[in-house]
Amino acid sequence: MLNALEVVTTVVVGVMVGVEFSVAFVMNPILNALPEDSGQLGHAHGGRMLGAVMPVWYISSLVLAALWAIAGWHHQGTGLVVTAAALLILSVIMSILLLVPINNRNKTWTPDNRPADWKQQMNRWERFHYVRVAVIIAAFALLVAALA
Repeated sequence: MLNALEVVTTVVVGVMVGVEFSVAFVMNPILNALPEDSGQLGHAHGGRMLGAVMPVWYISSLVLAALWAIAGWHHQGTGLVVTAAALLILSVIMSILLLVPINNRNKTWTPDNRPADWKQQMNRWERFHYVRVAVIIAAFALLVAALA
């Protein structure tokens, strides 16, 4: 049972990392290069889509890592899993305090109602997102290391 939990946790966190990495290094550069208002509209749509899915994914990843740490408490690698769970907690805190407020505003913006500083707000979101991606990559690497 512990082996299945380890694999499921690693896959769920790994896929989440892949999605967030793609947002940072593929989707955002594509959207930012679109002409006129297309990029801003794309960011708003992405904010609505991923804003609905990612909270569940982040919390599920954290719960799975915590369950793995508890179930494997006396097994080798538990310290790595606990550290990964702590990083996932950090990613959730970062999301709630830094990224979600900007995203909640962004997902309602249109070319007609967006604030004058919308680009600065999106740039701030992207900087916070890069840090969050680094945090969840580190968590994923620790989970993979715990499997070895």
